[in-house]
Amino acid sequence: MRDAAFFSVISVLLGLVLVQPFAGVLLWSWISFMNPHRLVYGVAGEFPWAMIVFVCTLIGCLVANELRLPPMNVTTILILLLMICLTLTSVAALGSPPQVWEKWEHVMKVLVGLLLTMSLLTTRRRIHALIWVIVISLGFYGVRGGMFTILTGGNYRVWGPPQTVIGDNNHLAAALLVVLPLMNYLRMQSAHRAVRIGLSIAMGLTLLATVGSYSRGALLGLAAVSLLLWLRSQSKLGTGIVLAAALAAGIAFMPQGWTDRMNSIGTYQEDASASERLVLWDISLRLALARPLTGSGFTGPYQRAVVDTVAPGGPARAVHSIWFEFLGEHGFPAFAVWLGLSMAGLWHSLRLTRMTAGRPELSWAHDLGRMSQASIAGYLVSGTFLSLSYWDAYWTILVVLAASHGLVMRAVTNSVAVAGVGMGGGWRGRLGPARAGVA
Repeated sequence: MRDAAFFSVISVLLGLVLVQPFAGVLLWSWISFMNPHRLVYGVAGEFPWAMIVFVCTLIGCLVANELRLPPMNVTTILILLLMICLTLTSVAALGSPPQVWEKWEHVMKVLVGLLLTMSLLTTRRRIHALIWVIVISLGFYGVRGGMFTILTGGNYRVWGPPQTVIGDNNHLAAALLVVLPLMNYLRMQSAHRAVRIGLSIAMGLTLLATVGSYSRGALLGLAAVSLLLWLRSQSKLGTGIVLAAALAAGIAFMPQGWTDRMNSIGTYQEDASASERLVLWDISLRLALARPLTGSGFTGPYQRAVVDTVAPGGPARAVHSIWFEFLGEHGFPAFAVWLGLSMAGLWHSLRLTRMTAGRPELSWAHDLGRMSQASIAGYLVSGTFLSLSYWDAYWTILVVLAASHGLVMRAVTNSVAVAGVGMGGGWRGRLGPARAGVA
């Protein structure tokens, strides 16, 4: 039944994509982030839905005459540079070629999709719609996970959808931390009281799901997100009280087993899992130092033959750190480009808050800039302990920030130009009232 319903919904939406190509961006994002096909049974779960939607979106762009190059900004340039770097490191990769190029193909599809998304993010309405899709896609697991935690008394871990990048409990927790500030952004921007209340409830359940994941890295990320939310709030006293109460209630709800696991953060030397991560980070750093320009290539730290070149007998498995994973796989130049994407996102968010201060008509961008800083912090802190270097949802948020920055720049420039004309500083003012009227 689920299978048939999913096929029916997708069929209707694909028809819409062919005439409204931006709907394809929203549908592609929903499929990629939420992975709804993993929640149904039967053949629907095995279809390459993301690729099907992407192709239909391209066709829709041609039909609607919306196929255009993305705007040239720092994020676009970094994405293009990253594509070049990853191709070069894949050519020089040490690992098994089929596995290397399979991973390369997957990441390239994501990056090409980001460029298409950037080219179609031309209005505030489209940006707002994409943020809603991100929040719904990831927030679904936050709400479901929070309810699961309540029903089970917090005695079982919250997991993400199977066979996805956020299927692991730690990865899901990081995703929820990234989406929490965006939920708050939508809450602040929503005109309807019922929507604001619904988002507030969703935020509470998502917070509880994050705690219920039993992820120690997520606890550190939650502290970073909470701090940024407090620092970027306009009412620090009220926000501080709400955050403190929510965190205290969530932690108090969890059983003793959760408390014991979180307390092991302070005694990581005695924890086998934490100690092994330090070894894995050291191996990835050695791989980068051995080949600083190219690293070991995709999947290098996962393969025994590659790891043995720098640490014979050392563990060959997931690195559990976005920093060391990317550095070990691609070397220092590509790492600088990859890190530059996050720095560009942070720069765009800061610029949004500064350029829109005191401009009520641009309050949406002001709120987005403030909340996205917390999302970036949540990813970078919790990602320190996760293999989540190529997460498309996070990269999409960076693209949203770049597009928002472009819109705000044009709006501010136009308002300055209009003000200049009104004050006689423009060409109409110099011509005088009569000639300006004729013109």
